[in-house]
Amino acid sequence: MPVNFDLNDLYAFRALVEYGNFRLAAESICLSQSALSRRIEKLENALGSKLFDRTTRRVTLTLYGQAFAERSDQLLMNVEAVLADIDKVSQERTGLVTVATVPSAAYYFMPDVIRRFRLRYPRVRVKLIDGSAGNVIEAVTGGQADFGICFAGRLQPHLEFVPLVGDVYVAACRRDHPLAAKKSLTWREFYQQDYVSLDKTSGNRNLLDQRLEHLMPERPSVCETRHVTTMLGMVEAGIGIAAVPAMSMPASEHSVLTSVPLVDPVVKRTVGLIRRGGRMQSFVAAELEKLITEQYHSA
Repeated sequence: MPVNFDLNDLYAFRALVEYGNFRLAAESICLSQSALSRRIEKLENALGSKLFDRTTRRVTLTLYGQAFAERSDQLLMNVEAVLADIDKVSQERTGLVTVATVPSAAYYFMPDVIRRFRLRYPRVRVKLIDGSAGNVIEAVTGGQADFGICFAGRLQPHLEFVPLVGDVYVAACRRDHPLAAKKSLTWREFYQQDYVSLDKTSGNRNLLDQRLEHLMPERPSVCETRHVTTMLGMVEAGIGIAAVPAMSMPASEHSVLTSVPLVDPVVKRTVGLIRRGGRMQSFVAAELEKLITEQYHSA
């Protein structure tokens, strides 16, 4: 006979057996009375037999219900024992997961995900290789990383890309900068300012060069760095403004830095997971990847 009910239906049944009252049973498992009633009805329909005799004051088991109650209790005990064993295995599992990531994604994606992962697998170590987009691709291609977090670009055919979140470029500036109060800033206006730029080894620099090839800056940058995080330090020091991915910006309550949307055009990038196609992931690497995907795939 096909099983047309689930564990939640069994927990609803057990609660009603214990309390003998729909209201009390529903409250005990945080359901409405109508939802509990639907679960019991679903269970009875699946089994093809009535489980309870109902009166205005009391709910009692039928003979079939009494027999089913004994079997269902044993089934739930077995399931809970298996889940406890799985949790114990998770707590005891060891290993290493290596993730290659561009620095802005490391700042934005990883701290909360790693915290959650560590609660589940406290004995598994996580290693981050934070570098340019090229470094991330090399690490994943060469097998130094289990997977990578990078923005979409020209990837080799053997690499898979799973989009996670869209990101736009903004102008980072000090809160006391004359432009800080503007609602938006065009790229032409941006290039008229003292600005800090990235060097040509940066994936962000290459992306911006492609999207803004029709715009010639009126002046060179006052300073050039390799990483966005370094560039933000220069902005904080008052050296100039900078075009950075929005996800690389510190929290909105930052005492010094703020951002202004860059327009004409709005330049976007898509950040996602990259992995080697056809490669079997280790269990712990797959679990970390799943946590990241669950958290950000809908963003």
